[in-house]
Amino acid sequence: MSAHVSQELRAHGVAQVIVILKAAPPRAVEMALGRPAGTVGAATVGALVAGLARCFATAATSQVGAITSAAAEGRPWRPAVRAGRAGPAACASVPAVRFYPNLGVLLGAVDRAGLAALRADPRVSAVVGAPALSPIRPQRRAAARPRRGTTWGIQALRAPALWKQGLSGKGVLVGHLDTGVDGRHPTLRAAIAAFAEFDDLGREVRPAPRPFDSQDHGTHTAATIAGRPAGDRHVGVAPGARLASALVIEGGDVVARVLGGMDWAVGQGVRILSLSLGFRGWWEDFLPLTRLLRERNVLPVFAVGNEGPGTSRSPGNYPEALSVGAAGRAGEVADFSSSQRFRRRREPLVPDLVAPGIDVVSARPGGGYQAMDGTSMATPHVAGLAALLMEARPDRSAGEVEAALFQSCRLAPGMTRTRANRGTADAVLALASL
Repeated sequence: MSAHVSQELRAHGVAQVIVILKAAPPRAVEMALGRPAGTVGAATVGALVAGLARCFATAATSQVGAITSAAAEGRPWRPAVRAGRAGPAACASVPAVRFYPNLGVLLGAVDRAGLAALRADPRVSAVVGAPALSPIRPQRRAAARPRRGTTWGIQALRAPALWKQGLSGKGVLVGHLDTGVDGRHPTLRAAIAAFAEFDDLGREVRPAPRPFDSQDHGTHTAATIAGRPAGDRHVGVAPGARLASALVIEGGDVVARVLGGMDWAVGQGVRILSLSLGFRGWWEDFLPLTRLLRERNVLPVFAVGNEGPGTSRSPGNYPEALSVGAAGRAGEVADFSSSQRFRRRREPLVPDLVAPGIDVVSARPGGGYQAMDGTSMATPHVAGLAALLMEARPDRSAGEVEAALFQSCRLAPGMTRTRANRGTADAVLALASL
């Protein structure tokens, strides 16, 4: 049993769990019900969920219960924070179990009897916990005016050499789960293919709002991935890629919001998923979800954390994730960049590599620019570089692109394997290895 689930059951009598169905989409429901491919409609999906719903319980004392009660009574849940546009009426109730069809997972609260029933059900592959995710906050923010030309991080990766070969990430859709994105920023106006907002209960807001950023983190990371040239300034590694961006943090039922964003992004057809969030330490609960992304040929690129050496964040510390630490322009690993060794044969060191994450200049909501430090700033550099490689070789799998990135890495003078693992990726060498 998940340690998180066990602890929650001991403390509260109920625990929020993620249920992994045995079959993968698009045939998850068909296989779970033993039906032929292509024969399952919305009513049958509802029947599957209803059949398993008996295992779940409404936890009135949980955060979800508090949000629902507040909405039903017309009280604001988080008055200081914009909580979505669903409104009190739409948030008045939430089902005991939520189904994410593109991932093939369920989310809900269970007691011990419900947990036992789920684990015994032949349609269920695994039942794991749902620890609360949190954003990996930047270590520093500062006003900045970008210099003409490209940022130092783009130069350090040697991405312009691929641009000269005609590569820009065109045709590659990158999933971006964050605080949203300012779709009116000059460098991002043409970069957003799709946008979604998930409210405090983890439900997609309809109709979808125009792309906006509830803070400033998402605009910064989005522009580092796929920002277009604005005048003679370049902040995006893959200026031809497009983004499927979802507002999923922070506040509310964060696990439901992130699952909603992941499910939506997979449904959009993303090839890469860039996330700068996680929970501190090693928790295995999100491991099946990371494996599900791999099974769908999606490259999960996660920030490793900003808590320094001897620490890391899940799911960035999973072998199935491509984890990214932060380095500076002199090749040094940032003091705040997490790194850790695990007792396992496969990928015992995290992060997998490091990327520019100090004094990274990128877009700011409202049309300006700012500098930030953090592994959250390094992660979109790698996601953008992966997009360039996927455009060059669209036939290659996510795993093959990841291997090419790893093979291109070099340790800069002064970098240690303990802190930087493979070192920094090189766009030219990565393309050659493909």
